[in-house]
Amino acid sequence: MKQPEEIFEMIQGTFEDSGLEWAPAESGQSWISVPPYIIKDVCKHLRDDPELRFDTLMNLSGVHYQNEEKLGVTYHLHSTKLNHTLVVKVLVPEQEPRIQSVESIWKTADWHEREAWDMFGITFDGHPELRRILCPDDWEGHPLRKDYQQQKTYQGVTTRQ
Repeated sequence: MKQPEEIFEMIQGTFEDSGLEWAPAESGQSWISVPPYIIKDVCKHLRDDPELRFDTLMNLSGVHYQNEEKLGVTYHLHSTKLNHTLVVKVLVPEQEPRIQSVESIWKTADWHEREAWDMFGITFDGHPELRRILCPDDWEGHPLRKDYQQQKTYQGVTTRQ
């Protein structure tokens, strides 16, 4: 079982000068920060490297960092064979939130990415069918963004009290 910082050091050599950063946590879990343009390559490496074997995407969630004017995606990975875990984060600008899809690496990312798109408006390039999963197709906006303005009515029904 490898520790997250050890895993970072291992992949840093493979992705040298790509902008990977180690983020030690003051509380909770530490993570690796990955630029959006290489997230798919990094995740494929994490899954396929025989010393890492991250075969499970436990969770993928969107986050809105309104004070920084950024949106983020947090990936929680686990290796069932080697029993280690890792947190990976990607940040993108609020105005153009685009990240490579990892659905082709872990099929469970399909619904997680759709939820992050539906709730936060993060576009996952290469996703096979990026569409709403929780809100109706004609819903306005992305409800978990901190700047979300709820529509007053939906199909003639009041949505506010």
